[in-house]
Amino acid sequence: MAREGAGGGADERSESDRYRHLIEHVQDAVVEFELVDGEPVVASVNRSFVDVFGYDADEIRGQPLNDWVVPDWKLEEARGLDANTSSGEVNYREVTRETATGLREFLYRGIPYEDGAGAGGFAVYTDLTEISRNERRLKVLNRILRHNLRNNANVVAGHTTRLLAGLDEPDAATAESAATVERAARELERLAEEAGHIRRVLRRRTDETVEIDVGAVVRAVVDEHRTRSPNADVDVTVGEGETVLADDRLRYAIDGLVDNAIEHNPSASPRVRVRLDAPPDEPDAAAAEWAVLHVEDDGPRIPLNERDVIRDGDAITPTYHGSGLGLWLTELTVEAFGGELAFGESDDLGGNDVSIRLRRR
Repeated sequence: MAREGAGGGADERSESDRYRHLIEHVQDAVVEFELVDGEPVVASVNRSFVDVFGYDADEIRGQPLNDWVVPDWKLEEARGLDANTSSGEVNYREVTRETATGLREFLYRGIPYEDGAGAGGFAVYTDLTEISRNERRLKVLNRILRHNLRNNANVVAGHTTRLLAGLDEPDAATAESAATVERAARELERLAEEAGHIRRVLRRRTDETVEIDVGAVVRAVVDEHRTRSPNADVDVTVGEGETVLADDRLRYAIDGLVDNAIEHNPSASPRVRVRLDAPPDEPDAAAAEWAVLHVEDDGPRIPLNERDVIRDGDAITPTYHGSGLGLWLTELTVEAFGGELAFGESDDLGGNDVSIRLRRR
């Protein structure tokens, strides 16, 4: 697609052929254009452009690009981008463009060049339509579900308390039914809260991680659970000044594991231990680059199907989909930091040993 300059030899033709081959086979839609009085005129398009936009290459060649792909109400935006291209600037913008089948959303890159034949450039379009639509759908669903879950859970819990208060001496069966309803309502509230945390984990960029004091995060989480569950025995073995590459979202992952260890333990006094593996003695060892944080308990093992669902999303079925969002929250948080979540058995406590592996540097 790139034009040869005057006097180009065999090497230049070979380079031009390589670029043509590359552009023809990339999945993004690419248009090569000439700038005529500051307006892009189509010189050629690749196969992906034809597939995505639905315009035949011979039909659009030699035509003003904007006449074909820019909706009328977006012309001022497009002209501003064209002016940047004419001045030699590279453009990056999320745009709405018109195709043969309707509007779609793209990441647009306008890349200018100038050679012996004049000024021109490449317009590269990455189709973001489905990604953008899914993000909007998830955002709406998240807001609606969280709002409705929390509100209805509060209604259920409040009316259950009021009904019990209205009974002089509720029998054991009635009291147990009311307690069951109240627990279900609290679980709905927790699901709504965890859904909010998951959204915050997913919406933040993953390249903003910094060194964070993992010990400080652990102790803050554990202190909160000691207050919330005073019968639980929660022990912490994390040294001072231990850091990992993460950010404040790490709290969600640790909180989810400690909460899971306490809430799913039928013992009246659940035992939980949070510890960090000490780095190896050899400072140059590859293992020294990674920190492993363990959350151990003396409760029943996490069911195999629960672990399989977390480790392999393809294992999700209507029957096996996980009992809550806590472990999903941990998995997605650790994944955001480029780490790994693993399940094992605690040698000392006899229950679970769920570990988080994160980079130290």
